[in-house]
Amino acid sequence: MRDAMRALPVRLRPGQDLRGALGTVLAEHGVAAGFVLQGIGSLSVARIRFAGREEITELRGDLEILTLSGSLSPDGAHLHISVSDAAGRVFGGHVAAGCIVRTTAEILVALLPDHAFSRELDTESGWDELMIRTAARS
Repeated sequence: MRDAMRALPVRLRPGQDLRGALGTVLAEHGVAAGFVLQGIGSLSVARIRFAGREEITELRGDLEILTLSGSLSPDGAHLHISVSDAAGRVFGGHVAAGCIVRTTAEILVALLPDHAFSRELDTESGWDELMIRTAARS
């Protein structure tokens, strides 16, 4: 019998790096595939790569996480975020390292024990893309 998806609520604390902390979740729970289903909270620093750009944009101040989602693999996370600033302006894109939690980040992760994710170069897109495999059973 195959294992079902397992929901894992995660709370990050002030000062933690959002991407770095989520990058350790799979190893801590002994699985090789997961998805961030949603996240809310706040950041003091958001580092975001906007669509079609190579450079990272850094936002500082009181920032609210409106949405957070993506895939987690042992090769790294592929996360998208939208945040709003104190004026209500919304920014979104790829999460880069250095997004620092301000007060909290409350995240729901789906652990997928029956799968193994990796990120491999896709010659068509030119990016490391998600590869999905069935996990080896012991």
